[in-house]
Amino acid sequence: MAETKQIEDKSKAEPVDELAGSEAPLLEHLIELRKRLIHSAIAIVVLMIICFLFAGQIFDILLNPYRSLYPNPGEMELIYTAPQEFFFTQLNLAFFGAIFLGFPYLATQIYRFVAPGLYKHERKALIPYLVATPVFFLLGAAMVYFVVLPMALHFFAGMQTAEIKLLAKVSEYLALAMTLILAFGICFQLPVVLTLLAQIDLINVEQLKKGRRYAIVGILAVAAFITPPDPISQIGLALPMYDRRAPSCQKTGRRSSLRRILIIQFRSVPAPCPAWGRAIRLLKLVTGRSP
Repeated sequence: MAETKQIEDKSKAEPVDELAGSEAPLLEHLIELRKRLIHSAIAIVVLMIICFLFAGQIFDILLNPYRSLYPNPGEMELIYTAPQEFFFTQLNLAFFGAIFLGFPYLATQIYRFVAPGLYKHERKALIPYLVATPVFFLLGAAMVYFVVLPMALHFFAGMQTAEIKLLAKVSEYLALAMTLILAFGICFQLPVVLTLLAQIDLINVEQLKKGRRYAIVGILAVAAFITPPDPISQIGLALPMYDRRAPSCQKTGRRSSLRRILIIQFRSVPAPCPAWGRAIRLLKLVTGRSP
């Protein structure tokens, strides 16, 4: 009788799986994925139409770094060499603005698609990363707009001579500005990615220290490939990607490190858990790590 009571007590003490009974066939997952993709596409199209209506004002804002080259803003000139060039430039600008403004909604759709396969504490742990991603992207875009792009333009404008003058095309200037903004915005996600990989135990400080020399070479190569051929923008892109102390991968003080990396304080959010749902468990199995 005592043994049966112990067995019953153990069975009662076993935690209930929150995901039990939530399994769905592949077709339902595909239907849900299609739903999220349709919602995202509709949002992008609506935002693109809105941005196209205000393309002139958006392009005028992006011209401020170029205006800084001229003491008298009235002397500034931009050209386009094909009849349809400026129209397609406005379309590209509208699409860029739609992606930029719609990123939080796109991230929300991704989260809603993944959330049913996560435990409750895992969903709470994912929220800081969803908030940090657009924040860091905006920081990268601000660095381009206020620091890197004006310095790069002054560097290029300094090559003018008495016979050779700078007369930029609208499409090429916009391509340069959008490339730098996207490149810096994506590279500024590196602290978030490192923190996430450290929380799921895929990387640690020792691994980063061993590969530091290779990381420096790789970062400089990526920065040289993405940025214009000037040392200012290359160094400006390489510095944010290089973290000498790797504070986001420390084994201790995860909550304080996460707050420091994300800049804002998440006082009510618990420390991220080591598991991140079925996809992360599968990734651990593929990489040879125990889930």
